[in-house]
Amino acid sequence: MRQHTKMPLITLAAAACGALLSLAACSGSHDAPSDANLALGTPVPVESPAMDSAVLTRSTPHLTLDTSGGVWLSWTERLTDSTVRVRVARHDGSRWDSARTAAAERPLFVNWADFPSVLALPNGDLVTHWLEREGSGKYAYGVRVSRSRDAGRSWEAPISPHTDGLEAEHGFVSMWAEGTSDVGLVWLDGRKSAMPDSAREMTIRSAVLGAGGQLRDEALLDARACDCCQTGTALTGDGRIVVYRDRTAEEIRDIAISRRTGSGWSAPQIVHPDQWHYAGCPVNGPQAASRGDTVVVAWFAAPNDSARVRVVRSVDGGRTFGEPVRVDEGNPMGRVDVELDPDGQPIVSWLEQRTADSSDVLVRRVRFTESGAMASASMAVASTSSARQSGFPRLVATRNGLLAAWTTVKPSLRVEMARIPYTSQKTR
Repeated sequence: MRQHTKMPLITLAAAACGALLSLAACSGSHDAPSDANLALGTPVPVESPAMDSAVLTRSTPHLTLDTSGGVWLSWTERLTDSTVRVRVARHDGSRWDSARTAAAERPLFVNWADFPSVLALPNGDLVTHWLEREGSGKYAYGVRVSRSRDAGRSWEAPISPHTDGLEAEHGFVSMWAEGTSDVGLVWLDGRKSAMPDSAREMTIRSAVLGAGGQLRDEALLDARACDCCQTGTALTGDGRIVVYRDRTAEEIRDIAISRRTGSGWSAPQIVHPDQWHYAGCPVNGPQAASRGDTVVVAWFAAPNDSARVRVVRSVDGGRTFGEPVRVDEGNPMGRVDVELDPDGQPIVSWLEQRTADSSDVLVRRVRFTESGAMASASMAVASTSSARQSGFPRLVATRNGLLAAWTTVKPSLRVEMARIPYTSQKTR
């Protein structure tokens, strides 16, 4: 077993910190100067699919892009207090097709932070994952993965990617296309055989699920990670990367990265040393996006009780990172997502708390250059609740702009959406 203490990555600006960077930058991040040319366009509401009046609630949206430019949305619907289903639908840029059920009449484990997802494969297959109870314990649940070969009209019997067979927590999944037809997965795994000193320790594990249902390449990426934070993944020119919240023996919970190389997954390294000491799980995982050798990672941290949302860039496939840029307005709840615009510039979303009961879904674009970073003003996409049920807003980058999805709590729990143009009329 590896040592629990992870070494930070060597940052690109570290050697010049004292001479070239501001005090704020040397202490961990800096505010990028504002650039009006980076302003995003005004959000335009997009109707959510399948607004069935018989459904009590809709929540936990997830978005993904297919190879023809269509957007797939997955979400959770509650029909009665005890009846839940996972649904999917495709948006072709102008309208939604029929909503289809991926999972129903199963022992689904429904959680505001650990939610289903959908993945469109290059060969045209569709894959969903969800969680199911596996025992009597409160958090005894496992991952299920199902494939559709006919755009969601029918689904194959679900398969579990973890083979321990234990009643333990397995979840917080990220999926990716492995080649044209296989599925890669990474998840948090709480199997007790890997937790000799604490029933609350979690591991990071991965596997590949073949088109025929066979599992291969099972791997342990990290023997000790934060308990219930989302994972993120992206594909670089050098291979797959995974980001997640680490957990040291001293309860430092900073963001870690593991890169898949020709010899397997690399030892985890810290993206940026926030040194956030927190004896609990913040339920706030990182997200990543990439193009070629450029990787951006966005995350939430609150060292010294100072909450912040940051984004950082690597230009060498995630081996090293520059100084992070802070994007929040001073009172963030986190729950981040990040996408790259057509020029490869990151657009970050997060929840910013306004009152005890309300928060805004904010977005902001950042332009990294060799000499520093510039940022747009933050823009409110929507208002929602500060409650757990507001969940995690999601983004996907299309040819014509971002598509955003989030959960509104009042007057009812429902998924709402908007399209955000890349360019503001005011800056043209």
